[in-house]
Order: sequence, then C-alpha cells, then structure tokens
Amino acid sequence: MPVWIDTHCHLDAAEFSPDVAEVRARAAAAGVSQCVLPAVEVGDFDSVRELAHRFADSYALGIHPLCTMRAGDGDLESLDQALAAAKDDPRLVAVGEIGLDYFVPGLDPARQELFYREQLTIARRHGLPVILHVRQSADRLLKHLRAAGVRGGIAHAFNGSAQQADEFLKLGFKLGFGGNVTFDRALRIRRLAVDLPLSALVLETDSPDIPPHWLYRTAQQRTAGEPQARNEPAQLPRIAQVLAQLRGIGIDELAAATTANACAALPRLGPLSGA
Repeated sequence: MPVWIDTHCHLDAAEFSPDVAEVRARAAAAGVSQCVLPAVEVGDFDSVRELAHRFADSYALGIHPLCTMRAGDGDLESLDQALAAAKDDPRLVAVGEIGLDYFVPGLDPARQELFYREQLTIARRHGLPVILHVRQSADRLLKHLRAAGVRGGIAHAFNGSAQQADEFLKLGFKLGFGGNVTFDRALRIRRLAVDLPLSALVLETDSPDIPPHWLYRTAQQRTAGEPQARNEPAQLPRIAQVLAQLRGIGIDELAAATTANACAALPRLGPLSGA
C-alpha cells in the first residue's frame, strides 16, 4: 500500500471532536502515515500539540490571517515563546498557518500584513519553514517572503498563476493540492497540477474543509436538507488517485514523490515519516 503525508489538516476542528480517534484510525488504515496539524490562533496551540503527540503526527504553530482581527498584539510574543518552549520537540515542523487573505470581506489588510511580516521574522529566528494561507494574495506574500529570508515551506491550497507558482518554487516552497483538483471545472488548478514539475507538489486535505467532488453538496442540495459530508484525511489516497490519473503516472510514483517533497519542505517530517 502506498504511504501518504497529509500536509494540512485540522484535526483539532470542532467537527472532529466527537470521533477524532476514529478519524485518525481510518486515515492510518488508508495509508496516511503523517498528518500535519497547523494551528490558527494562540488558543489552538495546546490542542494541536497534544493531538500530534497522541497520534504520532506533527504540528505547526501560527496565527491565521482570518484570526488576526480577534488576535491581541501580545499573541505574537506568545507564539515566539511557544516556539522557544517547543524547540526540542521533533513534532514541531513549521510556523503556520500564516499568510494573507484578500478574499474574505471585513478584514483589515494592514493588520493581516503586520501579523504576516512579524510571523515570518519569528519563523526565521527559530529556523523553521512556514505553512502559508494564499487567497488572492500571492504577489503580496511573495514580496514579504523575499525580504524575510525564511527557509521555505508550503503554499497551502495553491490556486495562483503559473508565474506565481514559479516564484514560490524559486524561494524553496512546495505547493499544496487537495480536494479542489478533483473537480472537472477547476481548470486552472488541474492545469497547474499537471504542468508543474512533480518535485513541486505536496498533497493535503485541509480537513474538514475543501471536500473533494464526491463529498461536495451544492447549495441547492444543502437547502433540500442534504448535509455536506465532512472531509477527512482518509480521503487523501482517493484525491491522489485523481491527480495521478491527470498526470498519467502510477500511484506509487506519486506517493513516493509527494512524500519526499513534503519532507524537503518540512525537514523535521523526514524522521517522523520514515523517509
């Protein structure tokens, strides 16, 4: 059975609280050897750390751009202190999820940018890669990355242009692909997933979000009372099968390449995954 790394899933989300152990067991049975659990705010730090140790997974600490409006200025110092306290924890693999979101209305761009810049500085100080939230913000993210000099990482749920993808690759980043690639109408994402070098790709579910097409429910279906199925890490091999078919390669080749790529992007993953 191929072995997979889910480079981005939120097992600490409320949707998983009733049955998180069963969720992780299903993923393991499907061949998912590692899940990377990124925090989104200071209040999540303990839970992602505890879950990573409970399930022999890995975690990242950071403040998500969607959480910056409720974050206090002291949260950046709390992040710095938490990273210092965990410096010898082999399961801490990155600073994340951090970034910029120019899609969701009502966010303060200046405050987002402040938190992003400061977290890049913190990541560089601790020698850690970063896991980036990229939503209509790739060029601005790249500008600050060039200035910050961080040691690469992953651009999560990448949906930018081919030119932007190339710029992230030049800075040592890998690009995350997940449920979006399973939709026939996701033409740009599918084109990128096929045209980019195999060495650029990592796999993710973003569980419980970004469901693949077989779990997705339209607004009309939801209005009719059909609930949206919950995405979870056990879906990763089936998502990978779609990507392998799009690229015309074998599933074992894709598993080996994306595992190696994840470990290159997040070097502490290597010993944890056995790679």
